[in-house]
Amino acid sequence: MGDLNAEMDGVIEAARRCLVEIDNGRGNGAGTIWHPDGLILTNAHVVGRRRLQVTLPDGRALQARVLAADADYDVAAVAINAGGLPTIELGDSKGLQPGEWVMAMGHPWGVTGAVTAGVVIGSGAHLPEVPQPDREWIAVSAHLRPGHSGGPLLDVHGRLVGVNTMMAGPEVGLAVPVHVIKAFLHRAVRS
Repeated sequence: MGDLNAEMDGVIEAARRCLVEIDNGRGNGAGTIWHPDGLILTNAHVVGRRRLQVTLPDGRALQARVLAADADYDVAAVAINAGGLPTIELGDSKGLQPGEWVMAMGHPWGVTGAVTAGVVIGSGAHLPEVPQPDREWIAVSAHLRPGHSGGPLLDVHGRLVGVNTMMAGPEVGLAVPVHVIKAFLHRAVRS
């Protein structure tokens, strides 16, 4: 068990280097560094229509601007004036299977860099009892809280498989799959 904990500590620490806090003036959410030149992924409901400040893991607080947002998919891309940032490795959201372990990172209730774990319940479109059942989701048995929004959903190797979005019930969290985010970025910012 000690070896597993040490391995997971390494995975989590690597992912924390890519986890940012986003302050929209009314509350805080999370984001993930997607590109070393300051492109950050989060939820559209995190950015809203307010002035944004992004706090990097090294403590630097920088003003951010929204590059693109899609309220229907609840994803947004923001930019900060920074370079040489660590980025997260991308995983395979289409290959996720029920029962696979995942970890959700964020800043719930102001706890910086918090992690919760659970298993994949299901993924894809037409999941029962989720909002907008016609779009693709990753449903997980992880307790997402305010502040997890916009943070990374990771596979056991620390690769990004989704962006935490909301709770769909007391035992079900939802995330936007990374392949949906890639398509959003391709449409929105052509990166």
